Amino acid sequence: MGKKIIVIDDSQTIREQVGTALRQAGFDIVEAVDGADGTDVIDRTPDAALVICDVNMPNKNGLELLEGLRQSDKHKLLPVLMLTTEGQPQMIERARKSGAKGWLVKPFQSDLLLAAVRKLTS
Repeated sequence: MGKKIIVIDDSQTIREQVGTALRQAGFDIVEAVDGADGTDVIDRTPDAALVICDVNMPNKNGLELLEGLRQSDKHKLLPVLMLTTEGQPQMIERARKSGAKGWLVKPFQSDLLLAAVRKLTS
């Protein structure tokens, strides 16, 4: 059984693309449809090795989710990789200051995603 990765994105297509790439590399995938759902999924998945999270989502965006995780004793060390269409330097800096371990821009290349995931879960 592979390491468990939580993929949080409001786009079903992106969740499927990320999930397919990671499953083929031997990872187990748990999906969430937005930041609020993602928070619940993270709480129910104590053995998660990594979260891959979009920024722009309804209900709770990715930066809000990340900031909430960092304030939680239970999840403050859980690595988070942001995967988004956003490339604004101030957003990237906010994510970095909030503890994001990486920032990939969509559309993503599977080999770059896998390299980042392997690095963050090793």
